[in-house]
Amino acid sequence: MTRRFEHYVGIDWSGAVGPRQPGIAVAVCANGAAAPTLIRPGHVWSRDDVLDWLIESLPDDSLVGLDLSAGFAFADCGAYFPGWNDSPADACSLWALVDRIASDDPNLGASSFVDHAEASRHFRRHGGRTGDLFAGTAGRLRVTETAQRAQGLNPYSNFNLVGAAQVGKSSLTGMRLLHRIANHLTLWPFAMVPDNGSVVVEIYTSLAAVAAGLPKGRTKMRDAAALDTALMRIGCGPHEPMPRYTDHATDAILTSAWLRTVADNENLWNPQGLSAVAETEGWTFGVR
Repeated sequence: MTRRFEHYVGIDWSGAVGPRQPGIAVAVCANGAAAPTLIRPGHVWSRDDVLDWLIESLPDDSLVGLDLSAGFAFADCGAYFPGWNDSPADACSLWALVDRIASDDPNLGASSFVDHAEASRHFRRHGGRTGDLFAGTAGRLRVTETAQRAQGLNPYSNFNLVGAAQVGKSSLTGMRLLHRIANHLTLWPFAMVPDNGSVVVEIYTSLAAVAAGLPKGRTKMRDAAALDTALMRIGCGPHEPMPRYTDHATDAILTSAWLRTVADNENLWNPQGLSAVAETEGWTFGVR
């Protein structure tokens, strides 16, 4: 699959508790070399804001990169939650299950799912609460996360909900988002990419940062000079100055620009190992 999109959107996501999340940022660029711009700069987004924007205001023919994990490990055990009769058979059913169990949680939260009697057995939670089915010391990894490690990155298991680098909470809240946009947008690789229209992919912002020359393990940018240097390295012009720099805003901007440079790379749409997990675990776009 190779096609040219008209717009490229980078979204830094957050799984934190609360109605609004300073950790969410949205950036967009069109074809060409101009730097991406932030959508609603200065606005403190809610997860529902992002949901509404994707459905109602997303520019036509966009490639959207969401910084979250769209699934849990499945291939290693043949199930997301071994031993649970309600363990779903595919990612779309997983998103529906998370959304249903957490339906009373405001702000697309997922605390009720994490605390569910069966689901909680598989997670490491705060307060020293490690489920009896949490695997090993670090938790289970998806196939794409094993491939990320082979590329020198350091992904965390989505079953780990503890620590500054954990991504499980953002993934669970993201699954509620994916469930709600699945009838509006194409979600790769869970659905075939159409000849036109917008497509949403999972991204890992560190991939964009490493492609822009930042060292692995030190991929966060918090000033104008660092962002412009990274943008220049991927053939992008300087950004519009911002009143305040956060790594969330710079991640969204750089990822938007990076998506523009790699969207027509056939190999990234067909990585080795994808076909076996496309319907269950999904894949991180850009991982080979």
